[in-house]
Amino acid sequence: MTTKEQIATFLESSLTAYHAKDNIKATLLERGFTQLLPTQDWEISDGGKFFVERGASLIAFTIGDLDHFTYKIAAAHVDSPALKLKENPDKKTENLLTLNVEKYGGGLWYSYFDRPLAIAGQIVVKRDGRLIAETAQAPFLVSIPSQALHINRDANERFGVNMQTDVLPMYALDGEDVPFIQAAFPEKDVVSYDLFAVNTEKAYSFGKNDEFFAAPRVDNLVGVHAVLEGFLSANTERGVCVASFFNHEEIGSQTLQGAGGDFLEKTLRKIAFALRFDDNEYDKALSSSFFVSVDNAHGLHPNHPEKSDPTNKTYLGGGVVIKSHAGGAYVTDALTAATFKTVFDNAGVPYQTFFNRSDAKSGSTLGVSALAKVGMYGVDLGIAQLAMHAACECFAIKDYQALADGITAFYSSDFFAENGTVIIK
Repeated sequence: MTTKEQIATFLESSLTAYHAKDNIKATLLERGFTQLLPTQDWEISDGGKFFVERGASLIAFTIGDLDHFTYKIAAAHVDSPALKLKENPDKKTENLLTLNVEKYGGGLWYSYFDRPLAIAGQIVVKRDGRLIAETAQAPFLVSIPSQALHINRDANERFGVNMQTDVLPMYALDGEDVPFIQAAFPEKDVVSYDLFAVNTEKAYSFGKNDEFFAAPRVDNLVGVHAVLEGFLSANTERGVCVASFFNHEEIGSQTLQGAGGDFLEKTLRKIAFALRFDDNEYDKALSSSFFVSVDNAHGLHPNHPEKSDPTNKTYLGGGVVIKSHAGGAYVTDALTAATFKTVFDNAGVPYQTFFNRSDAKSGSTLGVSALAKVGMYGVDLGIAQLAMHAACECFAIKDYQALADGITAFYSSDFFAENGTVIIK
């Protein structure tokens, strides 16, 4: 498949974080990785390829030559804004059945109207006396209908979405006394669930030369795909290379599955323990290790260029974005920015810098949460995109390849860092 086809397949099949994790896991198993269980002791050695999972989060790693024991970590989040089903979701309005939902993350909610939405995620079923979590998707679509302009005359001038009344997906005409969950999963004994209404529209290219690519969940599944590609393509013969995929970034990361939890820290410690490094050697390894937080940046909008920083405009097609923020929303500092500019220069990877306007509030990424638990050098990277958190987002396809190549270059490099000095080989 072409790069576009690979990205399209991944985004279209990764309806939720659970689907994305399953797709990553399938790829790793195909490439000879061994799954480890957190409840067991780990037997790992040089040359090994492994992964461990927690909910919809997954951490993969390879063990190279350990003469210089450090970690090279790239991380991306597998979740995207969506509408999450509450328990007892059925709501009847006259002869129409809708679903009671709440917002997951900060979506551009008006863009979710009049779209083909799937109900997908994870269900917990009872089977043979056990509770089993399964990735699932309802066999039919739902949709959120807009009010006609004839009824809502001010819609084009002002429309604020009320999350309790405006975004309830419609799924049936009244007439059957069957609850939604039973109708969606008739062969399952569903005890509970984490289900979401998500956009199912197909990815597509547009532009004079098909240079743009649009799809649901560009933020941040394009970054996830680039991390996985870079990780699997790199020369990982030295040190411990880690690819981390976290859930719950869109709701702050401070959860069991999030980057602000202990999943990464415990995994890194278990790796060190299995390789027979003590706590002192582990701490020394962290002090010379690098963490790359991969998440997209706001590109310059053609209709609103004034929303971009006046001297750090981030362009679609401009290459990898190195993101910085004086308030600590991103983990990049001068030394790590210089380090990755050098890595990219050595590999011929184009890059640009991103800063918010000084009068605008910044978003953040999982890097800040992760490095509060595992102190090491860090940088925030991504590509420029438009329509972030909309039901359909877009970017320049050439930037994807730059990001994947940049991550490959990162994993293939050796870093020797101490006391404000970094040597890159």
